[in-house]
Amino acid sequence: MDIDYLLLLQRFRENINDALTPFMEYVSLFAVTFLIMIPVFVYWVVDKKKGLYTLVSYYLCCGFNAMLKLTACIYRPWIRDARIKPAGDAITTATGYSFPSGHTVTAGPIYGGLAVSAWSWKKWISVILVFLALLTGFSRNYLGVHTPQDVAVGMLESVLWLFLTMKIFRYIEKNPAKENIFLLASFIIGWLGIVYITFKPYPMDYVDGKLLVDPQKMMNDGYGDIGLLIAFPVARFIEKTWIRFEATGLKGKGLLVGLIGLVPLALMIQFMKAPLDGLLGSHWGHFTNNFILVLYCIALWPLVIKLTTGRNEE
Repeated sequence: MDIDYLLLLQRFRENINDALTPFMEYVSLFAVTFLIMIPVFVYWVVDKKKGLYTLVSYYLCCGFNAMLKLTACIYRPWIRDARIKPAGDAITTATGYSFPSGHTVTAGPIYGGLAVSAWSWKKWISVILVFLALLTGFSRNYLGVHTPQDVAVGMLESVLWLFLTMKIFRYIEKNPAKENIFLLASFIIGWLGIVYITFKPYPMDYVDGKLLVDPQKMMNDGYGDIGLLIAFPVARFIEKTWIRFEATGLKGKGLLVGLIGLVPLALMIQFMKAPLDGLLGSHWGHFTNNFILVLYCIALWPLVIKLTTGRNEE
């Protein structure tokens, strides 16, 4: 049934001459590139706690999803059925195994976390954000790179981690001394995850004497996503212990400093991964790329914000 659904969408694409394909490609691409800048801006400028909630939900969801994906080792739809022809250049951006959908697990906690934060302010904004999360998941089906199961489980994971993160935040708010335990647990679990995905067995299926899917390539995203799980506790410990910045507010110098900080972030997102992969290899290049991004967002630019605005957390 899942393949039949993808073939139905494929015929629809063909009948409209791929008119919607560029839009769906953009929806998918935005989710895994520049979408992260929105909760980062919220964290720096609008509301530190709400921004951090979204970011932590995202880091946890992606890290644990990487371990699930590299446990299931489900092949992509076009490998399972040669009739599936992914749209446009979607096949080049569909890295790693198929289940669950990484794009969905990225968009779900980010759009979802922002929706939760906006609910008490403007409910219509929350509705739009939830729609965008669902649209991102659907785009992966539309482009032919994920089955409905891949997307559905990715959405369920997103909801689960948004719920668990909220529970964790509420517990830490009442018991602030316990936060270091949570950070240490995340750090240790992350490194155990790296060891697990490195040494676990993977399917080694051959077709006409050629390896169907190279597990080493499939592990690249896993190293990057688990890197989020490892980098976050380090960055958060640094920020809460020595920096303790306060969100700048949407006006004046603070707003300008926040906007300026997005420029190097966008440049790093766009251009940093490739040279790091070349220098360190794809596994550790992906890991280091995400580690630097998290450190910059959670601790380094907040230090700049504190030094330039003089705003300090109570």
